[in-house]
Amino acid sequence: MSIRDWPEGERPREKLLARGSGSLSDAELLAVLLGSGVRGKDAIALARELLVGAGSLAVLLSRPDQAVRTVGLGPAKRARIAAALELARRSLAEQLRQQPALENPRDSGDYLRARLRHLPYEVFGCLYLDNRHRVLAFEELFRGTVDGASVHPREVVRACLQHNACAVIFAHNHPSGVAEPSAADRAITRELRDALQLVGVRVLDHLVIGSDEPVSMAARGLL
Repeated sequence: MSIRDWPEGERPREKLLARGSGSLSDAELLAVLLGSGVRGKDAIALARELLVGAGSLAVLLSRPDQAVRTVGLGPAKRARIAAALELARRSLAEQLRQQPALENPRDSGDYLRARLRHLPYEVFGCLYLDNRHRVLAFEELFRGTVDGASVHPREVVRACLQHNACAVIFAHNHPSGVAEPSAADRAITRELRDALQLVGVRVLDHLVIGSDEPVSMAARGLL
């Protein structure tokens, strides 16, 4: 039976408009985003298969390319999912810029996790802050493989000066999903901290992004 044959009040799109998005299940919301199914599957069945294949909504959203390949989605549906994820990231970035100041790692953690968690390769980025810890910009500086990214202190210092930053928060992802700071992570953090001290830029934190909550090196006493 096609979704068009369902009672109108049970169709995901009509249900959303009548009762609000909070009334829909994960599969129903995903079905609205997909717009239609594929041959032999309606949008709800396709959405459920995506969620089951990924294992969870969090995994689907963090690694969408890997998840959608399992059900053979076409380019239009893949584009819809990618656009929705990018809108969510930009919304988080806007909220971050509008905050009067960053007070703790949780303030920036959601945004940095949305930016970096889904990537299959390692990325090192900087969140630049002014003297009141307001966000100036986020920039991806170095990109590597699953084995790591080469981080060059001179380039980090140059980028901080270009943004006129007074403080900075580092972030990098572990594609393995395990957000445990390595010995190399600790060493480069100290090296960057010492280099930036020479130009008056404070390192507030270094967040390691994995599949769960980011790990704050400042909270661990590793700065």
